[in-house]
Amino acid sequence: MKSSDHRGIGMTSQRTRSRMVDRLRADGVRDEVVLGVMADIPRHIFVDEALAHRAYENVSLPLGFGQTISQPYIVARMTELVRNGSPLERVLEVGTGCAYQTSILSKVAREVYSIERLASLLDKARQHLRELRILNVRLKHGDGHQGIPEAAPFDAILITAAASHVPTALLSQLKIGGRMVLPLGTHEQHLYLIERTDQGFTETKLEAVKFVPLLAGLA
Repeated sequence: MKSSDHRGIGMTSQRTRSRMVDRLRADGVRDEVVLGVMADIPRHIFVDEALAHRAYENVSLPLGFGQTISQPYIVARMTELVRNGSPLERVLEVGTGCAYQTSILSKVAREVYSIERLASLLDKARQHLRELRILNVRLKHGDGHQGIPEAAPFDAILITAAASHVPTALLSQLKIGGRMVLPLGTHEQHLYLIERTDQGFTETKLEAVKFVPLLAGLA
């Protein structure tokens, strides 16, 4: 069993977490609110105990089920992009995974809705959120391409798996003035920022990334 003490010791300590945040700042993450949350949320509880000593390295780590926990820089960068310097009301996350990104979002938004196609991963995510006493997240077992229309519209949508195209259903769930951040591409992937205006959607291509694919259906 993992300890319920989130402070950690040695390679999972608060000091190690602070060094991670210093690296994020050096790598160009500017939003101090996001950096503060990254310092507060214990990443080591989201990974297998055998990998806990690597939790604060800037690497993605395996979760099982063919999924990974994104590297801290990508989590911070995507959160910074959807936040855009302002508090968020309602956010949709597509691809809950282990709920690390979910937990970060829960500290910068009033409400977070997160959808995951793998039931076994969703069970783990629930345990992690319970352990951290995070109460403003609603989880759903479902196909991320469909989003959660009953909770729309969303200020921000963050997709944590690579899509071949922007899912149409998700565009319709983004409110006017809202921002969507997602990886797009198959062989080569880039982060994209989609913004919805009164006139339609604008798309900005950002840095190269590497994510697992966004799959359809339930498992």
